[in-house]
Amino acid sequence: MNYEPAIGLEIHAQLLTASKIFCGCATAFGAAPNTHLCPVCLGLPGALPVLNHAAVDRAVQAAFALECTVHATSIFARKNYFYPDLPKGYQISQYEQPLATGGVVRADSDYWAPAYDIRITRVHMEEDAGKLLHEGFPDSANRSYVDLNRAGTPLIEIVTEPDLRSAADAAAFFEYLRELLVALGVNDGNMEEGSLRCDANVSVRAAGARQLGTKAEIKNLNSFRFLQEAVDHEIARQIDVVESGAQVRQETRLWDSAKKRTVSMRSKEEAHDYRYFPEPDLPPLVIDPERLQKLKDDLPETPALLRARLKKVHGFSDAEVVPLTAAGLAAYFEETVAAGGEARLVRNWLLGPVRAVVNEAGEGDPAWLRARVRPEALSGLLGLVNKGTISGSMAKDVFDKMVATGRSADDIVQTEGLAQIDDESQIVELVAAVLEKNSDAVAQFRSGKTNALGFLVGQVMKATSGKANPARVNELLRRALGT
Repeated sequence: MNYEPAIGLEIHAQLLTASKIFCGCATAFGAAPNTHLCPVCLGLPGALPVLNHAAVDRAVQAAFALECTVHATSIFARKNYFYPDLPKGYQISQYEQPLATGGVVRADSDYWAPAYDIRITRVHMEEDAGKLLHEGFPDSANRSYVDLNRAGTPLIEIVTEPDLRSAADAAAFFEYLRELLVALGVNDGNMEEGSLRCDANVSVRAAGARQLGTKAEIKNLNSFRFLQEAVDHEIARQIDVVESGAQVRQETRLWDSAKKRTVSMRSKEEAHDYRYFPEPDLPPLVIDPERLQKLKDDLPETPALLRARLKKVHGFSDAEVVPLTAAGLAAYFEETVAAGGEARLVRNWLLGPVRAVVNEAGEGDPAWLRARVRPEALSGLLGLVNKGTISGSMAKDVFDKMVATGRSADDIVQTEGLAQIDDESQIVELVAAVLEKNSDAVAQFRSGKTNALGFLVGQVMKATSGKANPARVNELLRRALGT
């Protein structure tokens, strides 16, 4: 029998704000444990939550970008459960009346998408819990410790319908959402630090059947690879269960990345009854229609729209434009082109020599590059290449010096005498000397071994410390060899 999976995702995205959702404590990652705390974070008696308006703005813009209906009125609720990293004994979330509902990511929205729409069920706001620490202490074998710095960090949860049909599509959708949220300034995309993670609900059914199978939830997946591996494994596991004649249990599972399998965490029967009820310390969230419209009007360009525009303006294909935007270099690219750079050459440089230098420095942030080499400075360097003042290989050395010193390409080339040798009479003399010194290579070339020409070109370039124009060298060598 053929089976069809049905996969829905619940994405938890930390909102990019300086302070927590209901207090003024910092959200910065990496502080010493339990230092970003106050009575509100700790749920102490009499400490009242005050809603962070910046968090609301971020959440609304994410919902609009997902084509959701954003409700002018939503209600915060208490989600009651007891866990060591939840100091209040409840989490402030949204339940019956969430911020937004009914969105969609359309099949034609971008390069990543499968040939079907992915419906968004809801987008709601909530606070994060703390974090249990199970290692790094002398008695970690016997005890766990709790860090509450993360408690109260503002989140949105994006819930999809079970529309995804493969693990690869699920991973691609998660990747699409990460890029979208980062481009909007809603989330920093840092999955290693836990600011973006997801749960996957997976079920299988006979191909063509209308009714969904029993689902299992895989919790806390924080990489695209883990999501794809976990869902693939869970699909195969559930098919094995069904074909054995047993019933798939509705349960929560975890992904064991070392053993490459999902493992049971708890059954649905053991799950908490969250006993939601409206948060008595917070009034309904009412957003003025004018404010909603302004947030919608102020939405940044989405990655999908950006790619479509770059393809139209510069004639790029998907394969050419996707790596540029995925690397976060589109704005730098456009500024370099506006300063006079030729679009395709700029793109190739950004994804080649420039990205190599950035990666070698251990930096993934385009701001690091911008602080060292402004777009107009890169345009100046590439202009020297186009004019033949320096060769492409020399330009890479010049770029390294620009990064290290902040000097312009013109200054480096002039002061260090790096200008390319293009004078025919000078190159002819060098060619004659190389041919005289390498008679064996000349004989090989004339006997039909054409790769000997490359050796001779290299010898001329070596004699000029790489300053000769390679195209002129090749041309004059062929002329001297009578070809």
